[in-house]
Formats: sequence, C-alpha cells, structure tokens
Amino acid sequence: MKEILRGIVPPLVTPLLDNNTLDVVGLEKLIEHVVAGGVHGIFILGTTGEAQSLSFELRKEVIKQSARVLNGRLPLLVGISDTSLVDSVSLANLAADNDADGLVTAPPYYFATGQPELAEFYEQLIPQLNLPVYLYNMPTHTKVSFAPSTIRRIAENPKVAGFKDSSANGGYFQSVMYEFRDRPDFSLFVGPEEMMAESVLMGAHGGVNGGANMFPKLYVALYNAAVDRDIDKVRELHMKVMQISSSIYSVGSYGSSYLKGVKAALSILGICSDELASPFSKFDDEHKNRIREAIAKLDL
Repeated sequence: MKEILRGIVPPLVTPLLDNNTLDVVGLEKLIEHVVAGGVHGIFILGTTGEAQSLSFELRKEVIKQSARVLNGRLPLLVGISDTSLVDSVSLANLAADNDADGLVTAPPYYFATGQPELAEFYEQLIPQLNLPVYLYNMPTHTKVSFAPSTIRRIAENPKVAGFKDSSANGGYFQSVMYEFRDRPDFSLFVGPEEMMAESVLMGAHGGVNGGANMFPKLYVALYNAAVDRDIDKVRELHMKVMQISSSIYSVGSYGSSYLKGVKAALSILGICSDELASPFSKFDDEHKNRIREAIAKLDL
C-alpha cells in the first residue's frame, strides 16, 4: 500500500496587501513558520485561504509563489473548487505544472446538486486531473453534503486519495469513517480543530486546522499525542485549542470572525498582513487588541 497523507495540514491563509495583491514576503514568512512548526503538508486556496474571494489571476500567483517557497519540502495541496469545471481543470493543470502533490475540491456551489449529480460531476472532473484528489465537504458554503455512499462511489477512481470534512458534524464524520473501514489507503481528515484529537483517536488520519497557521507546534503536538494514545497529554493540549477557539475565533459577532481573528493574530505575531479580501475587512484596533490579549493569555 502506498504511503497515505496524514498529520496536520494547515489550510494556509492568503496574505494580502490589498484586495488583489499578494503579500509575498508575508507568504514566505508564513510558510517558513508552519514548516518550522513541524506540519505534515500545506493546503492553499481553501476556505481559510479565502480562495472564492480571490481573482483567478491571484489564485494562480498563490500557487506559483507557494510552490516556489515550499520547494518540495512538504506535500503541497491546492484547492481547485469553483463553479466552473473548466476553471477547476485550469487551476489543477497549473498546480501540476508547479509540482504540487494533490488537489482539493469542494462541490460546485450556487446551484444545489443532488447526490447523483454530485457523483456525475466528479466522474466528469477527475479523469481530467493529473494529481491525486481529495474531496472536501463544506456544506455551510456549498449547500450540499457528500453522502458517505457518494464518496464511496467517487472514490472508486484510484485518483481519489482522501476526504476532508468541515461539516463539524461528528456523527456524520464517523459514518464516513465507517464507510471506509476497509480502505486503509484512503486519508480521512477533519477540518474543525475542536474535533481533531477525538477524530484521530477514533481512526482519522489528521487535521486541516486553521489554528496551525498561528501555532503549528501546538496542533502537531496534539496530533502526536492522539496518535500515541497519550490521553492526559491530549486533554492538556486540547484545552489550549479550545481556548483559541473560544477567544481568537469569537472576537466580533460575524461569521467572518474566525478569518479575521486568524489574520489579526498572524499580524500581531509579526508573520503577515491582516488584510482580507472583499467582502470582508480586517479588525479595527479595538478588536485587534482583544486578539492581542487572547494570545497573551494562551501561555504557549
């Protein structure tokens, strides 16, 4: 059996100078920061990377610059989610040309697809791709959730290497893990970091956790503790993750608070700009000071 992807794979934020300008120096510092933190791969152009708010040209630059900086040191996964199959294939080809290691694709959004239509979409898309594919479940943003049987059908294609779930529905993710109980070659990742340790304890292969942008060593240590079944260590480190979740991600009262919080923290830590792509904007000084206080209380 080929070696499968496992561990902590941060969904990298996209450092910006303005709505359509990449913060290249910030991206370099961020990638070096997470690599030094011991992560097992990097995922660009996901939800945390604000991919759907970025122009197609900017997304292409993110791919090229990330590949240049990472330079093959870790697996590079590239998000190709789009409403257009043709544009998804175009991004995938660019990722392959820049030596990426895998592609991540959420269902096409805007139009709600039925399960047979979802499977047919991927049966049309995947044969056109030249890299391993990871399916990405993000029902709050796409209006559709992969049924476990649909994932199984799509995964009959050997190019499909794994699945990432960001539904935050523990029962659902367990049902997907059960569906793939006879497929040790298929990677199963969880997005919400509040569920990562328990999911790994139950057999998942890792986490695609936004907090690892800020504090990669913490998330890697928590993952390792779960793999080692060190329950006391899991409890200790999980409390830190919950502290991050209940402080940095909950400043402000909008759905964008998580993104704003992560970018504000990265700015405070001196890693990259806290600019966000439209329709969002960065925190004002009052909210940023609350993030600064939350970081100080973490005692990492």
